[in-house]
Amino acid sequence: MTDALLEPLWQGLKATSAIEWVAVVTGFAYALLIMLRRRIGWVFGAVSSLILALLAARARLPMQALLQLSYVGAAVYGWWSWSRSSAQPVIRWWHWRGHAIGISACLLVSLLLAQLLKDESAFPFIDSLAACVGLLATWLLARVYLENWLYWIAIDAVSIYLFFTQGLVSTAVLYVLYFSIAVIGFFGWRRDWQKAQAGL
Repeated sequence: MTDALLEPLWQGLKATSAIEWVAVVTGFAYALLIMLRRRIGWVFGAVSSLILALLAARARLPMQALLQLSYVGAAVYGWWSWSRSSAQPVIRWWHWRGHAIGISACLLVSLLLAQLLKDESAFPFIDSLAACVGLLATWLLARVYLENWLYWIAIDAVSIYLFFTQGLVSTAVLYVLYFSIAVIGFFGWRRDWQKAQAGL
């Protein structure tokens, strides 16, 4: 049973192109640096997203491709937002109404996009929802809201499935790493936020 599961993974990793490996390495560097609240991470994120946009388009995941392109713009915004102060960005909480509105808007937009993409996308609704929520999570990250990590945990779990089923095994592995970093990032940022609230 284990061999049956590991063999496709191993074959997929061996078939990974050099450009996909570049996306994986720069993407991992991005996630790690952002978790540590280092501004340079946005540069690595932009490079990884450009490559992943091309790979997603080839794999018939059009919304993932558009999402990755939007991440490039988000990286520019994140770099600018985190540059406004010489100190490390301050972690904040977002109000519950913002989450309710954001999630509702993502569901509505995803339902509409799924209808438009039913002949273009391998997974119209899931692809669209992951893309919409990804935009929301990126904005929360750039604004240094703690809850961004919770969104990323959900998005990364879905993305692992999307990329793996479309044959982008190394990219799926990258999202496993993203998932792990999102979990660590949430607890790390929450600890720092609690210390700040306590005046430590």
